[in-house]
Parts: sequence; C-alpha cells; structure tokens
Amino acid sequence: MSVSRNATYNLIGAVLPILLALVTVPIYLKLVGTDRYGVLAIAWLLLGYFGLFDLGLGRATTYSIAALKDAPAQDRADVFWTAILTNVIMGAVGALVLWAAAAFFFDQIFKVDPRLRPEISAAVPFLALAVPIATTTGVLTGALQARDRFVETNMISVLSTSLFQLFPLFVAWAFGPNLSLLLLASVAARGVAIVVLWWHCHLHITRGQQRRFDRSQIKDLLGYGGWVTITGLFGPILVILDRFAIGAVLGAKAVTIYTVPFQLAQRITIFPQALVGAVFPRMPTASAEEQASLNDKSLRVLLAGISLPILGMIYLLHPFLDLWVGKAIGGPAADVGVLIVFGYWANAFAVVPYSWLQGAGRPDLVTKCLLAQIPPYLALLYVGMKWYGLIGCAAVFAFRCSVDFLLLWWAARRKLAPADLIGLVAVPLLAGAIASATLDYRDWRWWASGVVLGLVTALLCWRIAPPELIDRGRALLRRFAR
Repeated sequence: MSVSRNATYNLIGAVLPILLALVTVPIYLKLVGTDRYGVLAIAWLLLGYFGLFDLGLGRATTYSIAALKDAPAQDRADVFWTAILTNVIMGAVGALVLWAAAAFFFDQIFKVDPRLRPEISAAVPFLALAVPIATTTGVLTGALQARDRFVETNMISVLSTSLFQLFPLFVAWAFGPNLSLLLLASVAARGVAIVVLWWHCHLHITRGQQRRFDRSQIKDLLGYGGWVTITGLFGPILVILDRFAIGAVLGAKAVTIYTVPFQLAQRITIFPQALVGAVFPRMPTASAEEQASLNDKSLRVLLAGISLPILGMIYLLHPFLDLWVGKAIGGPAADVGVLIVFGYWANAFAVVPYSWLQGAGRPDLVTKCLLAQIPPYLALLYVGMKWYGLIGCAAVFAFRCSVDFLLLWWAARRKLAPADLIGLVAVPLLAGAIASATLDYRDWRWWASGVVLGLVTALLCWRIAPPELIDRGRALLRRFAR
C-alpha cells in the first residue's frame, strides 16, 4: 500500500467536483434564486448532519476490515454484512427524525418568503429519503478503503458528486426551480452511487462468501463506532450551527452570502482528508512508533503544502467572488470569507490528531475534546452574531477551529509536530488577512504586501517540510525544466 499514491487518488477525487462547483454555483443562483439556494444550502446541511445515524459504522467498518487484512475472507464478509444491516435500520430511524426536525425548522424558525413555505414543506419527505442512502454510502466506502480500493472509491465519489450537482441543475432548467423536484434529483444522484459501490463491494469483499449477520461483531463495531457516532452527533453542530442561526435571525439571503465563501473555504479540507484517508487503514496494524512517525510527517506535509496556497486564497477571495457571483453578493461574502478561510487552515491540522487518535483505538478522546468546546462556542456565537452579524459568526468559527486543533494535539500527548511551528506560519497568514481586508485589490500596496508575505510563508514552509517532500519538489522542478 502506497500512502502517497492513495492520497493522490483521494486528492484528485476531491478536486474534480470542486472545479464543477465553480461552474454550477452561479448557474444555481441564476436559475433558483438567492432564497431558494439558501433553502437548498440548509437542506444539504441537514442531510449531512443526519448522516450520523450510521452510528460511526463507516469508520468502524474501515478499522475492523483493515485489522482483518490477513484473516479469512469470510471474516471480512461477516463484518461487512453486519455493518450494512445495522446501518440500514439506523438510517431508517434517522430518516424519520430528520423528517420531523426539518419540518419544524423550516416551518417555525427559518426566515423565508412565506410564498416558499408550501414548496419547502412538500420537499421535506424527499430530504428524509436521502438519509438511509447517505448512511449506507459511508459503510460501503469505508469497506472498500479498508481493502485499499482507493481508485474505485474516488471514481465513484467523483461520479456521485458530479451527478449531485448536475441532476438538480438540469431539473431546474427543464422543469423550473421546484424544491421537491430538486431534492428528488439529489436523491437519485446518490442512488446511482449506492448501486456502483455495492457492486464493487461484491467484487472485493463478499463474492463467494456467505451472507451472515454476526451478532458478536455488533459489540465491536458499535463499541468503536459509538464514540465516532457521538462525535458525528455533536461535531457538525460546531460546523453548521452558524448557518442555522443566520437563517433564523438574518434570513435566507444572509445564509447565501455566508454559504458561498464557506463552501469554497471548506474545500481546503480536501488535502488533509485525502492524506489522512490514505493513512488511516494502516493505523490498526502499525506499531506505536510507526503511527507517530506517519502522523508527524503528515502534519509537516500539510503545513508546508497548503499554507502558501491558503495565503493566495485569502488575497484573491475578494476579486474572485466579485467576478464569480457579482459584487452584490461577492463584496459582503469576501469580508466573512477571509476569516472562514483562516479557520479552515487551522482546521486542516486538526484532522491529523483526530485520525491518529481514532486509528490508535482512542476515539473517546476525540469525542471528549469535542464536547468540551460546545458550551463556550455557543456562547461566543451568540455574542458574535448579536454584536457583529456575519463577521462575528466567521470570527468565532475561525477561533473555534484553532482551539479544536490545540485540544486534539494535547489529547494526542504531543506525539505530533509541535504546535509552535503552526503558530509561526500563522503570523504571515494573519497579516495577509488584515492586509487583504483593509486594502483594495486595485491598490499597489495590496499587491506588494501579498508578494512580501508570500515569500516569508514560502521560506517558512521550506524549512518545515520533511526531506521527502523537498526531494519530490526538486524532482518535479527538474522534470518541468527539461
């Protein structure tokens, strides 16, 4: 198993849908309007949140099947069938809960044009239908990753995400921006992925094996997955609560202004997720020294690899959003987007101790760090929104992401790269955030500050990067120089 090769597959699988999103988001805004897009953004958030009803079985399935690498094929098939059947039951429960929760939120809390409420109410059942599909997808993907099938999972992910963006867009163009039809198209896109994933799981895990529900596996799966589930239950609160609060207090248009840069910034996680996703299946069978070495290198690769692009993103966000979605949305969106980008930069490093703890069999520590953050985050979010509106929400989000990394790093007993290296690189990034927010991008000082801070950041990243990354960089430069 090559970690770098698998990480590359994961990265490619995540980047391609992003390129598609850059094209489709402005078209969505034109075809469905700002208010409907805000409703769709909340609907997709709800769907992602209620994916927690897989009880952590996606990650637990990866962990358990990877640990059975050299075991008989029937043992791995038993884990697969037990996880799938348990998952389907919990997905159905999740669908019922989502139906009730979404109906209440959109009817009683969410601020939207009253003329849209009947349309939203009619769309809620289709949103609920997507929950068991989402939870089953997690188990199927986790099973294939445990068997080192990263090419297949990423090809299917690209297919699924592309269809998820294109099906509703086609429906809006052909039949009009009816929310029921848009959500039904989203469900159909995920259904295609389920069929393809199931076939690949049959080829690589269950073919020729008996279909057995092993009750003895349930305890192990849920024992590991239970902590992951608690993380899945409360973790999304820290990521999505801001948009629910904005929708309830400031309305659907404000959700769109906040969501557009948030979705862009959220793509920052593709690199850490790609790297950690490739490393995680090796963790159950690695020694403690190997685990620490893998994750120390992962953190240094992340810090050296993404910091300079993040600085560029901070500077280019304002002109890009003005061009992409227009100045009416782009201007205010860029102001909050700079803070969100910085928050996701800090969040990228939290993925490494998060995965290290889960791979070392300590998902409980991840959950405890998470729970410790919720009360102060809720209080700060209230204060930030009350006093500063969208800017306050974004600032609180960025601060919370930084605290999240520090807590997880501490829980990992400091066996990862020291946090002071990350703090050192944070200085020019913060300076860039301040400069890009206070200077107009048509001002020469905006360009000069970007060049100077870019050189400083590049130098710091070069000193921090592990030797393997530097050697690969030199090899690429020599190849392009020929």
